[in-house]
Amino acid sequence: MVINDGRTIADAARGIEVHEMTLRKWVKKSKEAGQAENLPLNDRERAELERLRDEIKRLRMEVDFSRKVATWFARNER
Repeated sequence: MVINDGRTIADAARGIEVHEMTLRKWVKKSKEAGQAENLPLNDRERAELERLRDEIKRLRMEVDFSRKVATWFARNER
């Protein structure tokens, strides 16, 4: 997202829920490895990226729901 889409490290870190410093190190390591050539994604890579983003959204919703259910059960067991 930072390298290919031009998003800021802070914005991308919030989006994937990692610490900014961690993402900054990953980006630096990627650039040092020569992987940051700003090449656009091909159709297959773009499709996979979209699929993974959708999956992340779904999994986050499931986790949020599970937390709410667990909280509800914990409150009602008293």
